[in-house]
Amino acid sequence: MSAAPTPTAPTPTVSAPPPASRQPAGTSPIGRARTLSRAAAIGTFAAGAAVGALLGWATRSGVGLAVTYGVVLGTVALYGVSRALEGRRRATDRLVTSLVYSAFALAMIPLVWLLEAVIRQGLARLDAQFFTESLFAVVNKGGGAYHAIMGTLIITGLTTLISVPIGLLTAIYLVEYGHGRLRQAINLLVDVMTGIPSIVAGLFAYALFEIFFGPGVRLGIAGAVALSVLMIPVVVRAAEEVLKLVPNELREASYALGVPKWRTILKVVVPTAVAGLGTGITLAIARVVGETAPLLVTVGITAVTNLNPFDGRMATLPVFAYYQLTRPGVPPQYATDRAWTAALLLIVLVMALNVVARLISRLFAPKTGR
Repeated sequence: MSAAPTPTAPTPTVSAPPPASRQPAGTSPIGRARTLSRAAAIGTFAAGAAVGALLGWATRSGVGLAVTYGVVLGTVALYGVSRALEGRRRATDRLVTSLVYSAFALAMIPLVWLLEAVIRQGLARLDAQFFTESLFAVVNKGGGAYHAIMGTLIITGLTTLISVPIGLLTAIYLVEYGHGRLRQAINLLVDVMTGIPSIVAGLFAYALFEIFFGPGVRLGIAGAVALSVLMIPVVVRAAEEVLKLVPNELREASYALGVPKWRTILKVVVPTAVAGLGTGITLAIARVVGETAPLLVTVGITAVTNLNPFDGRMATLPVFAYYQLTRPGVPPQYATDRAWTAALLLIVLVMALNVVARLISRLFAPKTGR
């Protein structure tokens, strides 16, 4: 009887080490490639820009060309250094980034220049007298824009009262009820109204009121109607996009409880979209508050304070600034200072409306989470 063979342990397989990656001498492994730090990239661009600025100064090319030389040489220098150290892909990325930042800076130059000029020259007459007096019996020095400020507030308020209900109801119809050819016709009409020149809106309002009050009519309410033609399509488009963002699940849940559609819109859809609606309305007001052409045609100008939009001419800040520049009197400096201050007030008013729009969007946005 032979003994059973003893099992032998399997021979372990020894795998050969992977071959070392073949890399050219002087290069680093992937993940350890040489890169430019943020400070080095900025310094490289600044050095190229300095050379370009010196080139523009040496050739007496002016400030504009000197800045152009600086941007171009700075971008070329950054691309060349990045191409040598980081490779083609990273260098291309830095090139495109430099072009984007340069385009942004170029777009900001006129805005900053405009703000600086308006603030510097508008502060000359930014005093209490400017807010408390009108131009009645003022020939040269003194006077203010109280009548124009009040006229702007009154006409803008009337424009809002006319435009917001029409715009909101139109947007609700387009989102909740509209279908077929009527919806297409309304969309086409809103698109056409969005592109109407402001002077055309003023001529329309003037022709409308001329039918009832005769030639030469100038009324504050006519200016409000003209501005409403410009504001309504903005409100419609803003409200429409906001209402489309309300989830359909909220509507379906309300319908499942037996709530009628009109009540669902009033109690569910509109409260959910109230932040976006407030933002859109505020931005629409900022869009029309500085319009000049429609008010030149429909409202005109006056040197006295008129707070009744249904009786005679009214002054507004845009038209006030226009007439102070075009008909300054002698010497013209006093009227020019008033015009710059009126322009500064308009910019401040528009900026304040934009800030209010952001606050509305942040404070009244629907809260998510628990």
